[in-house]
Amino acid sequence: MKQSTKDQAQGTAHEVKGAVKEKVGQVIRNPQMADDGQDEKIAGKVQKKVGQIEKVIEK
Repeated sequence: MKQSTKDQAQGTAHEVKGAVKEKVGQVIRNPQMADDGQDEKIAGKVQKKVGQIEKVIEK
């Protein structure tokens, strides 16, 4: 598997995991967990974008 594909897949996984963590933190009224989830979701978006850029560069 190419690195760009791995980055995109891992980015999507982090994005989903962060979104879930953010919602759980909101539901149980834990602002720290909600903030951590939001941070992870943003990091996932960045990693996914890096994978997309790598894919374009590989061509």
